[in-house]
Amino acid sequence: MAVRPADPAPAGTPDASRPADRLPHPRRGATPADAPARSAGLRTRWLLAGLVAVLVALVAGVSFGPVSLPPGSVAAELLNLLPGVHLDSGLTAQEVAIVTELRLPRVVLGLLVGALLALAGGCYQGVFRNPLADPYLLGVAAGAGLAVTAAIVLGAGAGALTGLPVTVPLAAFVGSLGAVAMTYLLGAAGGRDRSPATLILAGVAVSAFLAAGQTYLLQAHSDSLQQVYSWLLGRLSTAGWHDVLLVLPYFLLTAVVVLAHRRELDVLALGDDEATSLGLHPQRSRYLLIAAASLGTAAAVSASGLIGFVGIIVPHTVRLLAGSSHRVILPLSMLFGGAFLALTDVVARTAAAPAEIPIGVVTALLGGPFFVLILRTARGVRA
Repeated sequence: MAVRPADPAPAGTPDASRPADRLPHPRRGATPADAPARSAGLRTRWLLAGLVAVLVALVAGVSFGPVSLPPGSVAAELLNLLPGVHLDSGLTAQEVAIVTELRLPRVVLGLLVGALLALAGGCYQGVFRNPLADPYLLGVAAGAGLAVTAAIVLGAGAGALTGLPVTVPLAAFVGSLGAVAMTYLLGAAGGRDRSPATLILAGVAVSAFLAAGQTYLLQAHSDSLQQVYSWLLGRLSTAGWHDVLLVLPYFLLTAVVVLAHRRELDVLALGDDEATSLGLHPQRSRYLLIAAASLGTAAAVSASGLIGFVGIIVPHTVRLLAGSSHRVILPLSMLFGGAFLALTDVVARTAAAPAEIPIGVVTALLGGPFFVLILRTARGVRA
């Protein structure tokens, strides 16, 4: 009886009869074990790119303005702020004051605000599984707009009545969080099944209601239109480090909470049933991330006004270039978001010098072509 020869081993399968030193090296073939290494290497390269972008934005933001300074001298002066560093920057005492007391606080504020908006946008897109979600989705913009309008047109009377100072940043912060709270309460009225779609619809309703109140106030107090619209279009003007110190604690809290739970966003992308089977509590994780992102957005809005498109442009770009995992998207969005807004502020300060373009106008001009590019790219992929 003929003995049937053994089937040949599939290509790429190690032969146990071969000496160990002749087995294929894992780096020579395209094996699954290589994927984590490549992924980690890619994340490292993009992380370095993000850090370089922040440094470039920092030097450029401090160097350029009504009085241009040499970038090399500015970089040397910034290094002098580090303990133990003493470099000759060649700048005069007046130029050093411009660097450290006028421009540097504004650039740092831009880095913080841009990082918060981009981080919140990436977080909202993951929570709601909607690539068009932005930090203003749950009514933050409408709440801040109404509160700031009320503070401007009624601020003096309200301060005299309550005995408390009514300032625009405080009003924006309280109004933003108040709008998010209203959205949550309206979404919770539907019962225990509070899906992301319910929250989105509640946010739309709350935004429409608050926007109507703001429109009424503007119509009744038309003399305050210029002040209100100046804030609504966004700005990064700051006198010293006061605004930076106000935003910094909220930046740290938001960044720690969101980044610590960024893996949960990847699990939520699988659906609530799958996430529950993996040991995650979807509703708890979702609301914790929403609360942290909303707090950061409120802090950013209170310091800079309404600056649109940053929370959409930056996470989208990172997702296209570096991958779709939120473990990659969120940290890189913080870095590139801060760099993007700081560089945008340079354009706003210099494009129409000596006048200054509202930074929200510049981000809107960049955001429109970006969406056209995204739509064309998506159409080409489907084709």
